[in-house]
Amino acid sequence: MNSQSNPVPVVRHAGPNLGMVAVVFTVLFIAGLYPVTIFGGMPYFPGPWESPAVIAKFFQLRPTAALICAFFHFGASISLGIFTATVVSRLQFLGARGPAGPYIALFGGLMTAFNMAGGASVLWATAHPGIAQHVTLTQALYYLSYGLGGPGFSVPLGLLIAGVCVPAAIMKLLPKWLWVFGLVLAVCGELSWLNLVFPKTLFLIPLTRFPGFVWLIATGFSLPKGIPRRSATPATQNA
Repeated sequence: MNSQSNPVPVVRHAGPNLGMVAVVFTVLFIAGLYPVTIFGGMPYFPGPWESPAVIAKFFQLRPTAALICAFFHFGASISLGIFTATVVSRLQFLGARGPAGPYIALFGGLMTAFNMAGGASVLWATAHPGIAQHVTLTQALYYLSYGLGGPGFSVPLGLLIAGVCVPAAIMKLLPKWLWVFGLVLAVCGELSWLNLVFPKTLFLIPLTRFPGFVWLIATGFSLPKGIPRRSATPATQNA
């Protein structure tokens, strides 16, 4: 009479909440942008097309804003590194052990995080007293920071996104709209490499970065957290 079937137990991936880590990363990144934009006061952070005098003037007049930006972006880089390590571990837990995608995602995500930390450190150094009085030095440090935080952010971020989307699409781990959206972002990210020699392609960097925040958060909350025990690998079952 009591022939009711028992529910299949679920094995859950051990790790931080991917969606919340992505939210923390996004909040820290935007918090770092606020003081150096028009909302934080004038003058705001100069673009790479500005003259050396304009670039130096920003750091002379608003070093505190640059320091705050560097502080939050360094913290954001740590969050992105945690997200990368966790999402790759999650993909492997869910069965993506054969494809190269997770390893490409690992390389791209960690490179993005390291470049962010490097760019924030250069920005921190540029904001220190006495540096901005040397216009040529300030310009050199500014362009180094831009290279690390511009193409150095968007190109490897595209690899992170592509490395997650391809196995997720094959294994049906994400909604179709999300992995298609991710692949479009990945293409934009790789094309942003052109900005190093073609300044007019600058738009590809924010086109990858800001929609990328949406993708990271949506993927973090959408990627399955567990699998039925009967589908788990022997290593998982014995853990």
